[in-house]
Amino acid sequence: MTTPYSTTTTRPEPATASPARFLLLGDSHAGPVGRAAKAAGIAFSGGPVGAGRDFNAGFFDLRGTDVAFRKPEADTYYRRFLDELGISGLGELTVPLVCTFGFSAHFVATTENWQIYRVGGGFAPGFLASRLFDDLVRATVRDALAFYEHARGLGLRVLAVMPPQRVPGLSDPDVFMAAQESVRRAVTALGVEVVDLRDRVTDASGRQRPELCEPNDVIHGNLAFGRLILADLLARGL
Repeated sequence: MTTPYSTTTTRPEPATASPARFLLLGDSHAGPVGRAAKAAGIAFSGGPVGAGRDFNAGFFDLRGTDVAFRKPEADTYYRRFLDELGISGLGELTVPLVCTFGFSAHFVATTENWQIYRVGGGFAPGFLASRLFDDLVRATVRDALAFYEHARGLGLRVLAVMPPQRVPGLSDPDVFMAAQESVRRAVTALGVEVVDLRDRVTDASGRQRPELCEPNDVIHGNLAFGRLILADLLARGL
């Protein structure tokens, strides 16, 4: 699915005199973060490098201390971002890495994928909190987790941004909520800082409040949502 953010980047103009404060890598959910930083005059490098479904499994290879994205377009964006920072690989990064890989929970929660685990139209009691469910989710996003593990192994400060609390019609809401928790726990265990704004952006139903949603769109957060994420990042010292 092509989105306004998967086809454009949100990095500042190369001529900026301010040093970048972080490298932003991710799917379309990185778009509002980059837009907010640009609007606020916060220097950074990076932005979306593809769609969320591209960054769960089989999307990169290790190249020493660096990575190479398997999709040429993604790798082209990534190399451009590194050039802006004056480095040639991830291992040379001296600023924090902000990332959204693995957190497009609506892909993981595609209803059809979970039909085999339903009993009488619903899940068995405790299934969504079970070790089996957790293992299935982690297997689905295994290379996103491997990417975070590699970055942490390089000594990088890594911050992962949880997704907007929006569930499109093809996804199961209960699986969405449980799956993002599984990913959150997995990346936290790797030493990744998780930007989790759920208690600030949702209503009583647990869904994203309308004023923080991109209009005419069933998945993304808007600029206001990006500003909340940016504020959290800045409060963490970025």
